[in-house]
Amino acid sequence: MSHAHTRLDDCRLVDLARFVSPEGSLTPVEGERDVPFPIERVYYLYDVPGGEARGGHAHRELRQLIVAASGAFDILIDDGHERRTIRLDRAFRGLLLPPMIWRELENFSSGAVCLVLASASYDEADYVREYDAFQQDKHAAPPGTAGA
Repeated sequence: MSHAHTRLDDCRLVDLARFVSPEGSLTPVEGERDVPFPIERVYYLYDVPGGEARGGHAHRELRQLIVAASGAFDILIDDGHERRTIRLDRAFRGLLLPPMIWRELENFSSGAVCLVLASASYDEADYVREYDAFQQDKHAAPPGTAGA
């Protein structure tokens, strides 16, 4: 399935459930309930040195929910036509990313933890790591329109 035509409007902020008590707060996340996909992989980024960026790629099929579990960071998202920066700074708010959206994570606060819930296990073939290749895929003619 081609996701070359996903747009920034297909990305969205999601407020997750939040239970607050004197003992602390709890935010549960369930696949196919709180996010629109089964969760197959969970990972987190931490100890990102000041001034460093992460990401710098897109995924062909993978869907993700990205959450600032602690601290804050910016996510630059790019659909090949438009760019937008979104600040994540609440542990109960995440950014849903569909396939074929370029992302760069930057401006990590001290102690920030970036939690990522992914729709599939790691697969290097799913990554588009070169921006020029991403642009080429995004601007390719839709199937069945060659020579039109």
